Amino acid sequence: MAVRAIRGAITVTENTKESIWEGTKELLAEIIERNSLENKDIISVIFTVTQDLNATFPAVAARQIGWNDIPLMCTSEINVPGSLEKCIRVLIHINTEKSNIEINHVYLKGAQVLRPDLVE
Repeated sequence: MAVRAIRGAITVTENTKESIWEGTKELLAEIIERNSLENKDIISVIFTVTQDLNATFPAVAARQIGWNDIPLMCTSEINVPGSLEKCIRVLIHINTEKSNIEINHVYLKGAQVLRPDLVE
C-alpha cells in the first residue's frame, strides 16, 4: 500500500467561525466523495488559511465530522501580496492502492483559480 496526498482548497466569504467551519466541511465532503475515503485510510491532515482568516481553526470542522483519531494541524499561508484571499487549503495524507493519477484533488469556489487544470 502506498502513501499518497490529496490537495484541496476553498474560499469563504467571511472571517467567522461559521463560515470557516462550513467551507471546511464542504471541501472535506467533496474530497471524501471524489476519492471514496474512509477515516481508516487517512494518516494526517494539514490545513492552511490565509492571514485574513483567524476566527477559528479549520481542524475544528474536521473534528465535527468525526475525524477524532486523525492527527490534524493548522497553519498560516505565506502572506504574498496580491494572492488569493479568504482561502482554506488542505493536504491530506492517505494510505491507498490508488496511483497518483487516480487521486482527485478538489478546488472549490474562488480557489478554482489556483489549479484550473484540476477543476471539474
